[in-house]
Amino acid sequence: MISVALLALPLLVYGLFMLYPLGRVLMLSFYRWDGLGVGEWVGAQNYVTTFSDERLLGAFLHALILIIFYAVIPLAVGLVLATLLTRTQVRGLGFFRTVVFLPQVIAMVVLAIAWRRIYAPDGLLNSLLRGIGLDALTRTWLGDFSTALIAVGLIGTWVSTGLVTVLLMSGISNIPKDYYEAATLDGAGWWRRFWHITIPGVRAEILVSLTLTVIAALKTFDLVYVTTSGGPGTSTTVPSYEVYNQAFRLGSVGTASSLAVILTLVIFAINLTINLLGERD
Repeated sequence: MISVALLALPLLVYGLFMLYPLGRVLMLSFYRWDGLGVGEWVGAQNYVTTFSDERLLGAFLHALILIIFYAVIPLAVGLVLATLLTRTQVRGLGFFRTVVFLPQVIAMVVLAIAWRRIYAPDGLLNSLLRGIGLDALTRTWLGDFSTALIAVGLIGTWVSTGLVTVLLMSGISNIPKDYYEAATLDGAGWWRRFWHITIPGVRAEILVSLTLTVIAALKTFDLVYVTTSGGPGTSTTVPSYEVYNQAFRLGSVGTASSLAVILTLVIFAINLTINLLGERD
């Protein structure tokens, strides 16, 4: 009884602030509602609209592309950096960890404003290109249809790489050095030691890194809102931004709710797959 009583308050808070909002969103996804008047029951029509609207489908495609920048690239770079920094004698290692982790403790809105200035026509990036004689490469990075999504994705890469590197460094430092010494005596080169010792040794950290970064990629909103507002055109729209756009700009709360439900299921499915694959021997 005591254990039930101790769990009662946390469960009540969880129900009020997590389960109830989720249930409310699910219910609203079956209504046509502008957020002000009386809603009209439309059944699954909002879901049909979501799956048939090219703009909304494009938002999901953009989110999947951002997974490459938020998760895949940072994991590849982080593995190499963490291996080099952990297995070699580097002065100021603590300072480096702090610097690479710094983007995680700064508000994304602040980072987005800073990077928007870097990408500006007269910003730092174009100034550097002009300074080395590459004027032909200068452009409005966030205003060009061909570069806007990549530019936003690279910001995500910069933010995620520090987190992934620090997590992997923590895992690699726990691998016994005897494994590497034995492998070296057996004639294993750097790549074989990396592939057969380092990667299996940090499997748990890789799963955590992928889970966190994939979720960040799929639910990113503030970065897109501040840098491009989904533009130019619809080239950088993502599901979280479209939820806001549909609900508060277009007055289609039902469509926004159905989109939020689908996004939740996609995030759950992708991360469940990652963890199931990672748990296999």
